[in-house]
Amino acid sequence: MSDISAFDVFNGDADGICALHQLRMAEPRQAHRVTGVKRDIALLQRVPTQAEARVTVLDISLDRNAEPLRRLLHGGAEVDYIDHHAAHQRFHHPRLRLTIDESPELCTSLLVDQRLQGRYRLWAITAAFGDNLQRVGRELAQQQGLDEAQTSALARLGQLLNYNAYGEAVSDLLVPPERLYQVLHGYENPFDFVARAEIYQKLEQGFVDDERRLGQLQALWRGHGAELYLLPGETWARRLCGSLANRLMSQGQARAIAVVTRRSDGDYLVSLRTSAGINAEALCSRYLGGGGRVAAAGIDRLPLDQLEPFIDAFSRHVAQGAEVSDSAYAALR
Repeated sequence: MSDISAFDVFNGDADGICALHQLRMAEPRQAHRVTGVKRDIALLQRVPTQAEARVTVLDISLDRNAEPLRRLLHGGAEVDYIDHHAAHQRFHHPRLRLTIDESPELCTSLLVDQRLQGRYRLWAITAAFGDNLQRVGRELAQQQGLDEAQTSALARLGQLLNYNAYGEAVSDLLVPPERLYQVLHGYENPFDFVARAEIYQKLEQGFVDDERRLGQLQALWRGHGAELYLLPGETWARRLCGSLANRLMSQGQARAIAVVTRRSDGDYLVSLRTSAGINAEALCSRYLGGGGRVAAAGIDRLPLDQLEPFIDAFSRHVAQGAEVSDSAYAALR
């Protein structure tokens, strides 16, 4: 079915792509697609105002899109908005279907999975792994009766889809997210995509090559059980920053991990991952272009001269969160 007034707006990472894939398998629709790199989340400003437009929004912050969302609704659009990031500016409107759940063990693809009653759950599991919800991904895989090899395959796919989304611009990425979605959407089963899609092999090889460039990774700063790593201003480093933060955090050795990467203009990108009791979004939202969710957040642009003050703020934030977390744990014993 063709609908030239339909728009699919989605984050270019594993969660956004898998969420749209599930929806469009269940509800096929020809639509203009609007996406970009993971940090390119002010996407609704690209959607033109037109009466009777049908807009689907997946895995992008409402707080960063509140004004264009109001514009579209005022112009007559109907909007279906599904997301799991912090949404302090949420509001009600008769033409807005808002599904937002900030629970730390949910992602947008899992919210879509709930709506579709598990119809394409393998893709939701893939997205959960990509969003670093490792325990959730494994529990769902076990419920689906997947063996260890199948579970590992979905975990790797999620990791690679997410890895491909990180960069300062689409030119940094191995595959443009819209192209990746187009290819992936041809596969109902993720195991077929892994086995047959040449684009999967391209992502796999690119990831391996980029990880080799890390060499002997050393933390720039450590304190209060947290670590901060500084990566160079290279394309491969910008591609790897999110996956690296996820991997270091999943090793379970730190309360919080910050990966700071040089931008091409000399400023920094920040990827932050935290454990229970330490709110990543609360810290990152203090900075222009910062935000995310409780356990995973980032800053699009940290000025060059703000690195040392950020390390100090990171240190204090982790120390305060750790103190609250330890006190709560002691009270339970």
